[in-house]
Amino acid sequence: MDRIMPNRLDRGFKIYQKEFEEKALQVLRSGWYVLGEEVKGFEQEFASYTGAKHCVGLASGLDALWIAFRILGIGVGDEVIVQGNTYIASVMGITINGATPVFVEPDEFYNIDVSMIESKITDKTKAVLVVHLYGQASNMKPIMNICKKYKLKLVEDCAQAHGACFDGQQVGTFGDIGCFSFYPSKNLGAFGDAGAIITNDDSIAKDVRVFRNYGSEKRYYNKVVGANSRLDEIQAGLLRVRLSHLDELCYEKQALCERYLERIQNNKIELPRIREGATHIWHQFVIKSDYRDDLQCFLEDKGIGTIIHYPIPPHLSEAYKYLGLSEGTLPVTEKYAKSVLSIPLYNGMTTNEQNYVIDTINQF
Repeated sequence: MDRIMPNRLDRGFKIYQKEFEEKALQVLRSGWYVLGEEVKGFEQEFASYTGAKHCVGLASGLDALWIAFRILGIGVGDEVIVQGNTYIASVMGITINGATPVFVEPDEFYNIDVSMIESKITDKTKAVLVVHLYGQASNMKPIMNICKKYKLKLVEDCAQAHGACFDGQQVGTFGDIGCFSFYPSKNLGAFGDAGAIITNDDSIAKDVRVFRNYGSEKRYYNKVVGANSRLDEIQAGLLRVRLSHLDELCYEKQALCERYLERIQNNKIELPRIREGATHIWHQFVIKSDYRDDLQCFLEDKGIGTIIHYPIPPHLSEAYKYLGLSEGTLPVTEKYAKSVLSIPLYNGMTTNEQNYVIDTINQF
């Protein structure tokens, strides 16, 4: 058998190849490439899909995060609570604006441990950033109660969780702003960088639309010092194609993951768990093992590729050395970083490929 890669973007493309190619040609032939009908169409369709009032397309998921905090007026001297085991982009969304991240440990579902949030709140705390990591919705009800009690803004990082729900409500619609990435490896992936913000607040949506386009409400009339962060027409068009098939793509991944959960049986490996009331759209299938590095080498030798999400927690990265947080500050986060492993998962994965992965893991 050929080497099994952790992800195969070509398979997801080939399933709907004709539709993607027709849409790309349609946009190319239209002669309109920035902020046109495709962007408008995608924004309407994605807002409708999530149940949000507004969607504003942006150039990337990181842009969605830092622009969200900029629009909410969070900056120097302010603190934002965020989980320690997230991808560093979540934290960059806070620090690009000069605000300070305050880290909270994750729970057994890899999402923020709600029981630890209140102890981190100070008079400088202005917001909570919830990350729906790996595709599973976080425990939103108590988080919303905390934000209401302390009058904090709530921003959701939904970069890995398009369509995931908590108590039947889609992620991104609980807080002030929901931030999305459409990086190619995501369940709703573009063919390059792309992102969006969703919100139910008319004023926030209007401000983001102005900000993304050089701070210009009307051409050459600049209201604020903004950014150039526009979702382009080709990506928007291709995202519309993928969005029309998103539910079936998610069902396929759910079926693959149910099979993993049923058939991986190895007492050296801990399988992911799903919180009651939450849905999981399986951006990644993340296992844990105290023998993670040995397991990764074993699988690689057998022709199975894996990825560690993420080997260095943000608080221990060189980029955030200035925060002065040493090893041992976040023991749960650090243990996860040493034990998590994402195994192959992608649309178009064959039964033979998955059987081989399962059998090999069970042999370890």
